[in-house]
Amino acid sequence: MLTEFARDHAFTIAWFGIMSFVWFGWGQEDPPRSRRGWLGAGSAVGLIVAGIFGFAVFTRWSDWSALDGQYVWFGVVVGLEVLLAAVGCFVLARRGQGRWMAWWVAVVVALHFLPLAVFLRDPSLAGLGVVQAIGLAVLVGRLRRTQAPTSWPVGPWMGVTLLVFAGISAAIFLATIGSPW
Repeated sequence: MLTEFARDHAFTIAWFGIMSFVWFGWGQEDPPRSRRGWLGAGSAVGLIVAGIFGFAVFTRWSDWSALDGQYVWFGVVVGLEVLLAAVGCFVLARRGQGRWMAWWVAVVVALHFLPLAVFLRDPSLAGLGVVQAIGLAVLVGRLRRTQAPTSWPVGPWMGVTLLVFAGISAAIFLATIGSPW
């Protein structure tokens, strides 16, 4: 993350840790047996990252944020994205294509990073969203060749990208801001 706001930086790292936990967890819906341990380990690492940088958010809560004065608009955009994900999942379920729900939610999440980059004044978030969207597009061919839920390949892809981004951001945080404590 490339931001001058320490609280936003710490929050994004912590949030990406939580979200990597969630995506690795969703990936455990029906993975190959040999991948289950890796998914569990990814979830555990995500929680550790979230805990460490969650504390950093707590200690910097009174610091400035790029969202100051924009919370309402940020909430509206996130609310619309959640609605888009929910409506898409509803349509997929009604069409008997519920197995695509993980992929659809991941697309919405990836695209969510474009406005988030504007709100947080951090173009690296847009880069993350583009990388995720390209990966999701590449997965479509593989996903079409099976009738299994899309969560197994999509969950790890999203989890890994979020965790790698959080790791790089944590290194930048430590180098520029210092200890999360």
